[in-house]
Amino acid sequence: MNKRRIRPMAALWALGAASVAMVAAGSAAAHGFAGKRFFPATLATDDPFVADELSLPTIASQKMPGSGDDPATRETDFAIDVSKRVTENFGIGLGATYKVLQPDGGDTQRGFDNLAAGVKYKFYQSDEHETILSAGVDADIGGSGSKRVGAESFSTLTPSLFFGKGFGDLPETMKFMRPFAVTGLVGVGIPTRSATISISNDGEADVERHPHTLEWGFAVEYSLLYLQSFVEDVGLREPFSRMIPVVEFAMSTALDRGASGTTGTVNPGIIWAGRYTQLAVEAVIPANNRSGNRVGWIAQLHFFLDDLFPTTIGRPIFGN
Repeated sequence: MNKRRIRPMAALWALGAASVAMVAAGSAAAHGFAGKRFFPATLATDDPFVADELSLPTIASQKMPGSGDDPATRETDFAIDVSKRVTENFGIGLGATYKVLQPDGGDTQRGFDNLAAGVKYKFYQSDEHETILSAGVDADIGGSGSKRVGAESFSTLTPSLFFGKGFGDLPETMKFMRPFAVTGLVGVGIPTRSATISISNDGEADVERHPHTLEWGFAVEYSLLYLQSFVEDVGLREPFSRMIPVVEFAMSTALDRGASGTTGTVNPGIIWAGRYTQLAVEAVIPANNRSGNRVGWIAQLHFFLDDLFPTTIGRPIFGN
């Protein structure tokens, strides 16, 4: 459920356009649908829908620049995220990430990052206008991870608003714009500790302040699936007819406590969406010098549990 960490994707199934239309019409309660619009699970920014889903694995790798006495370090993350509907519109999520840090000229460090947990409530949906709005809170649980890979000892809570909007309601004169969709979020990261004080070997105190942050981002998608099924048959065949080109922008802006500026990444990539799974790959490009200077990558296999197991673990705990 927490997207800024590493988010879900996947797909190895390829169904025809007719079956896509049937799914959209007959499974309005299934993952990521608003009317005919299917919103895929994104990797770097959390999506707006509530669903039963599993990302296993999500793998990301990027060379992080050095800072002060710390050398440049190759960071590789292996993550698992699972989300579960409690009711049709309310869900919970858990995530774990195993980190491998390989500093230039230093020893490799391995361990788990802090556990992530979250809740989300979908409070508005318009099938006619392909719109979803949700609110939720993500928590990075301090002290649950390993200090040797940088897991913080304090927790951070991030209440957020999530949105998704498809453009299938555009007029006929703009029909080739209809496959476009935008999803995104805006939230505030609230650390449970304002500062951490450490004492050096010579007895000097070092104070690291923890600012509040504005967490924001969005994804721009163009669904070839939607184009082929609901706009015009342009002759695309599998696997291309199941692809969704996407560009994600995942940003964080420091707000106070002596910190300022924005960091983040721009992630262009491809999602290959099937009936039960989704497969995605994106580049991870630093948005500015503050964010680094090396391009990385992220890939994910994502399972739609609500479609795989609609009568058992893929249904809400209460209702239906």
